[in-house]
Amino acid sequence: ILGVTDKPMVSSDVIGCEYSSLVDLEMTRVIDGDLVKILSWYDNEWGYVIRMMELALVCR
Repeated sequence: ILGVTDKPMVSSDVIGCEYSSLVDLEMTRVIDGDLVKILSWYDNEWGYVIRMMELALVCR
């Protein structure tokens, strides 16, 4: 469900991505030693469809 990448990303890179969310490690930061800022990319339509297909397979 959650993916991770360390490659530079742009929004078009996640089109059709099967993960619900893809964490961009290059843009993730620790601030003041106790706060983490996480940037995550997602294709809301495709990720949702994949999760619904998985649910349908479990429920049948």
